[in-house]
Amino acid sequence: MLISNIDLSTIVDKENHEYWMREAMLEAAKAEALGEVPIGAVIVRGDHIIGRGYNLRETTFDGTAHAEMVAIREASQYLQAWRLLDCRLYVTLEPCPMCAGAIVQSRVPQVIYGTTDPKAGCAGTLMNLLQEPRFNHRTEVVSGVLQHECASMLTQFFRRLRGKA
Repeated sequence: MLISNIDLSTIVDKENHEYWMREAMLEAAKAEALGEVPIGAVIVRGDHIIGRGYNLRETTFDGTAHAEMVAIREASQYLQAWRLLDCRLYVTLEPCPMCAGAIVQSRVPQVIYGTTDPKAGCAGTLMNLLQEPRFNHRTEVVSGVLQHECASMLTQFFRRLRGKA
């Protein structure tokens, strides 16, 4: 529906994306409270969160304990299925190669992320594994949702960390 050249469906989508990204940011705050890098993720199906995750690498001594991986595992358990069809993954930081691979393998149709990762981003920054045409599944990507807020969480965390060193 267009009113004064404004597409209302785009506004609703943006508001929905921001709502769910704030939920991912709450997960990131849980990581930060543990001294972990503040990265959070939620998996949404319809209008319900079915998977939550936050970075737990230091706490669990597990290099695979990224927010997305934790959320994918929880959502898969909830659905009792490895295919996360009809789901959206919201994450505060652009997925790395491992997480991008897990997203493709889990058949997540849409990823929405907050800020880019210039060191490991594989949703368009360094490469785009989520939309690699040679894979049997491709994921729609929406970037920059609450970008400033997501980037600020990370910047402030690392500033505090350097201040302690």
